[in-house]
Amino acid sequence: MKKTKNLIYASVLMGLTAFTGVQAQEKTASYGFKGGLNFSNLYTDNVDDNNVLTGFNAGLYAKFPITNNIAIQPEISYTTKGAELVYDNAIVKGTAKFNTNYIEVPVLLVINLTDNFNIHAGPYAAYMVNGKTSNDSNFGSYENELDTDDFNKFDAGFAGGVGVDLDALNFGVRYNYGLTKLGKDNSFLSSDAKNSVLSVYVGLRLN
Repeated sequence: MKKTKNLIYASVLMGLTAFTGVQAQEKTASYGFKGGLNFSNLYTDNVDDNNVLTGFNAGLYAKFPITNNIAIQPEISYTTKGAELVYDNAIVKGTAKFNTNYIEVPVLLVINLTDNFNIHAGPYAAYMVNGKTSNDSNFGSYENELDTDDFNKFDAGFAGGVGVDLDALNFGVRYNYGLTKLGKDNSFLSSDAKNSVLSVYVGLRLN
């Protein structure tokens, strides 16, 4: 938990540092919207679950150049995480879903390898807003709201990906690797389950 808090503090500090330099970079800094699809999962120390839940991400970004090829990019997004289980046996078949929604703040170091292509990586911190479980089977369907107090609301980890920057549009693929255990002793999740999210997104630069 101490490592998680340190990572959250580092993310916030990096974000504040980036925003502090905006006046020096205001002629070349860029701002915009971004959004796309998430393909999320839960993984444990012993097994990597292959049941992927499709969701979305949407938010804002700012990009502050340090040099011609390097920039700091803080973001804030509303993003979905979780997992999906499809089951089929002799008695019952259906789909169970575990959905969680977060406010997420990554702070990324962006390195431009060419004028249009970049790689980016950095820490992220996130806070669980709400969530639900659902089950749809041949015996019926139900939905239950999650009590977020049963889970570790703060999530933190590392993000990395690649991007393509065009004139006003940018595209990218990113993977978020969670380091925080999601479940508590009183939750139904495995005690070592962590978030894993692959995202694809489109960004629109506003300036």
